[in-house]
Amino acid sequence: MHGLTEHKQVARRTWATGDYDAMMRTEGLYAVGARLVDAVAVRPGDIVLDVACGTGNATVPAAQSGGQVTGVDLTPELLEVARHRAADAEVEVTLQEGDAERLPFDDGRFDVVVSSFGAMFAPRHEVVADELARVLAPGGRLGVASWTPDGAMGDFFAAAAPHMPTPPDFVDPPLGWGDETYVRPLFEGTGVRLRFRREHWEITHDSVEAAVECYTRLFGPLAAARALAEAEDRWPAYEADLTALFERLDTTGGREVTFPAEYLLALGTKGPR
Repeated sequence: MHGLTEHKQVARRTWATGDYDAMMRTEGLYAVGARLVDAVAVRPGDIVLDVACGTGNATVPAAQSGGQVTGVDLTPELLEVARHRAADAEVEVTLQEGDAERLPFDDGRFDVVVSSFGAMFAPRHEVVADELARVLAPGGRLGVASWTPDGAMGDFFAAAAPHMPTPPDFVDPPLGWGDETYVRPLFEGTGVRLRFRREHWEITHDSVEAAVECYTRLFGPLAAARALAEAEDRWPAYEADLTALFERLDTTGGREVTFPAEYLLALGTKGPR
């Protein structure tokens, strides 16, 4: 497909921008990876794959649960952080560069396949779903965590979208993965039986200004958009839109900014051959 390779090269550079690990730690979002691992019930000896693993959100807790874990991601810089996090946690994991749309593994290799806010950002969702199902062993468990389009993070991405580059036509909307009616057809014919549940994670920042700084300095796509906006004298409008968003989302009315971020867990089991 024309432009697909270039798009992925841009995505790789974009996700290397900022400091994803610092953002995850600031918001406590590594706990969601542990929740996902619990949801798919990783057991000692399970062979586990974390797709679009980033800095190891689900990779590390899966290894702590006794899994033999491989994490794969498009961005080497994120994998390097995951490697350090695994070492700090004193667990052994295998980390390798790879594409969620073309996983470098044999059919049916893994007992458990997970992705925590990762696979949703790959451009072609049906291709990704087919790959997740392909590498999952018969009887294996699937778990995918994705932000919902109708929650606070959906509002966040909607506010940021006008200040970011327009994606190519072949890029599916990332927040589609947070909609049950969208995800179910992606897995038709794969042998994966799905169930869903919605969960929340409360995100807190010290102030509205801190929230804006966190996302536009640390979160790769928004940090890249901020650099471009500053170069083109568009940053004040970008900042104003995010400021208004966080003021609206805040549930406390105090100096701190707190809001519940909703995500969808798509959980599945692959039937026998």
